[in-house]
Amino acid sequence: MENPGGNQTPIVELILVGFENDPELQPLLFLLFLVIYLVAVAGNLLIVVLVVADRHLHTPMYYFLANLSAVEICSVSTSLPRLIGSLATGDRTISLQNCYVQFHFGVIFSTTQCHLLTAMCIDRYLAICHPLRYPALMNGRVCCHMVAWAWIIAISYSIMLEMLILQLTFCGPKEFDHLVCDFSATNSFCGRADKLSIGTNYVSIILMFMNFLLSLASYTCIIISILRIRSSTGRQKAFSTCSSQLIVVTVFNVCVIINYVVPVFRPPPLQYKLLSVLNGIVIPLINPFLYSLRNKEVSQALRTATEKLAAFRHRHRV
Repeated sequence: MENPGGNQTPIVELILVGFENDPELQPLLFLLFLVIYLVAVAGNLLIVVLVVADRHLHTPMYYFLANLSAVEICSVSTSLPRLIGSLATGDRTISLQNCYVQFHFGVIFSTTQCHLLTAMCIDRYLAICHPLRYPALMNGRVCCHMVAWAWIIAISYSIMLEMLILQLTFCGPKEFDHLVCDFSATNSFCGRADKLSIGTNYVSIILMFMNFLLSLASYTCIIISILRIRSSTGRQKAFSTCSSQLIVVTVFNVCVIINYVVPVFRPPPLQYKLLSVLNGIVIPLINPFLYSLRNKEVSQALRTATEKLAAFRHRHRV
């Protein structure tokens, strides 16, 4: 894919192929992704509003959850609107500059999401394994620092990738057989493209592996502590406080691992696109449901908010 000639016209516009192979499915895919986007944004926004509005949720666990939901809103808003627009209009073109922007924001939000999930695992570990020291170890200042460092690491990583990309020349092909601008999945750069490969693959694997080990160690200690509880009621209560998060962390890590393992076997483009949908769209969609349906405190906050809203509307009608 290298550009042998030095006088060829530089590529300034790409074609995101998407699901072009079956035009009859375009309207169905448009409705599907539109519904997914609206539900994902509404669900995560609801979590943020509930955590901010309900004082019972002003704890480290829900502070991290609100930040995670905000990141997931940004994540799906980075890729899905462009995909929905192309399905609606049939226009699959995107400027190379906008593709770079989408790629870098996608890196920032996905990396931040990974670190926030790890921070939530550490929070549950301290709450269950060190309950007496928990208020001192996980105070407001520590929580703010953990969230800030999640963003700092993600932004720094994105800047590193941007510096690598600026040293390369995009030499095609013009058709980008993917749903989103994911340059880690292509060999479309001329020059020292191995630098970008190292940045997007090896550094990503190191960050992912570190977060995976921290999450695994945290939940191993949590499960051991829960099993040591003598009463079944106590074990059930302790496990209920982290079951939703355990599901989210498990699904996220499985998707991330698959995302790095599957490309080694060079799967068909459609399979890689479906994997991208699972990793970048399905997870932000299911998280609000897992936390609202399986978490009593969130469910109670939702019921309280609904009752207050109903009472407010009734009072104004009268």
